[in-house]
Amino acid sequence: MHCNNFLQQPTNRRDMLRWCANGFGAVALSALSAEGRSPILNNPLAPKPTHFPPKAKSVIFLYMDGAPSQVDTFDYKPALKKYNGQDPRTAIGKLERTQFDRVGKVLQGQWDFKQHGECGHWISSLFPHLSGVADELAMVKSMTSPFAEHTSANYFLHTGSGFQGRPSMGAWFGYGLGTENQNLPGFVVLNGGLIPPGGLDCFGSGFLPASYQGSVFLPNENPIANVKRVEPNDALQRSKLDLIRGLDESTLADLQGDPQVEAAIRNYETAYLMQSSVPELTDLRGETEATKKLYGLDSTFKNTQTFGKQCLIARRLVERGVRFIELTCPGGNGDRWDQHKDLVDGHNKNCLTIDQPITGLIQDLKARGMLDETLIVWAGEFGRTPFAQGANGRDHNPFGFTIWMAGGGVQGGSSVGRTDDFGYKAIEDKWDIHDLHATMLHLLGIEHTKSTFRFSGRDMRLTDVHGHIIKQILA
Repeated sequence: MHCNNFLQQPTNRRDMLRWCANGFGAVALSALSAEGRSPILNNPLAPKPTHFPPKAKSVIFLYMDGAPSQVDTFDYKPALKKYNGQDPRTAIGKLERTQFDRVGKVLQGQWDFKQHGECGHWISSLFPHLSGVADELAMVKSMTSPFAEHTSANYFLHTGSGFQGRPSMGAWFGYGLGTENQNLPGFVVLNGGLIPPGGLDCFGSGFLPASYQGSVFLPNENPIANVKRVEPNDALQRSKLDLIRGLDESTLADLQGDPQVEAAIRNYETAYLMQSSVPELTDLRGETEATKKLYGLDSTFKNTQTFGKQCLIARRLVERGVRFIELTCPGGNGDRWDQHKDLVDGHNKNCLTIDQPITGLIQDLKARGMLDETLIVWAGEFGRTPFAQGANGRDHNPFGFTIWMAGGGVQGGSSVGRTDDFGYKAIEDKWDIHDLHATMLHLLGIEHTKSTFRFSGRDMRLTDVHGHIIKQILA
């Protein structure tokens, strides 16, 4: 008589892999544990080692939604005054197609420029406060983008791709570095009131685990919905969360591991911890009146107060170890920075909104000894034309524009790149957003070519197959 202790059919490859999956996982876990990295498997936001010693620990990204005019802010071009009112096809030469194809006359800079600081940065009168910290700023005056339309350009600025669905740079920083505060998200977006074209996908995690996506906060005492529990006591809420966790873990076991379910479990726990940390974060009553005034919280202009709160909360987030903080602009200043008409009115309001708060942020971080370990980046998705759209606006210009950085690891007072005499196209040390991302990652200790995630059959990264470090502005 046969014992019948055998399989009736030969094992196929699919079944073998399914049955052995836990064995492979155990081998991987053993290898990772030997390297001292096993906590990352349970907590994707646990701090991770850098590739080399970092210059900065956190990023504050000041996103100028809509694209400021470089020739009215930081890229002084006297030739525009000389040729003001002339046909740009004659004065400048061949023109690229614009977004709305309403090419007007050459339009001179609408504000006075002066040199500031020991470095001699040219800064327009739009920034009376920021000009006082000129020596902290590292200018890149030859930034470019392959996209001249807001949505694609926003995706490119945020994700390194002009298409929807890729992980945001904030998500990549969380993936590469984790965070130093487990009670708060690693990537926080402080929403001043405007979600950019492209929507929340600008802050998404794409194919990375959902734990790395941006958490959108409002700059007020109730920054996110449902941050206060509705249960009468903590024990009851904890009991509910434990039940949900048990159900999720059961599902996770049935699926033999799924990163989205793992992320959901972690996000519930983060949300629970945020109930105590977030209200304390946004409670500014402990800040001195001098500090509040530094950020412009006493301004008579409401949007200065709003952006000032964002900048102050950003400093508090950095103090608490959050890795990546992005600030968006308040509404009500025209169509964001997108002044296709009424350039003077729109840029005046936008600069009044941000000038004092950003300056206060730099000064406050420096006074607290935190500027050297905090990288501040100021950028829009592209620039604007040196000729008018219609009579009194400027159209989109991706061929040459200015961004600046300050703080962790950059050389304050430095400048790299140059546009032509009209501020139209980059002609010297031409850079693009991939280079900006590579430089930001470098300053936080990450080699951008090595920070990869396997997806769709290949190793993906923020800089794709591109990216060079802008070494000329490094300290």
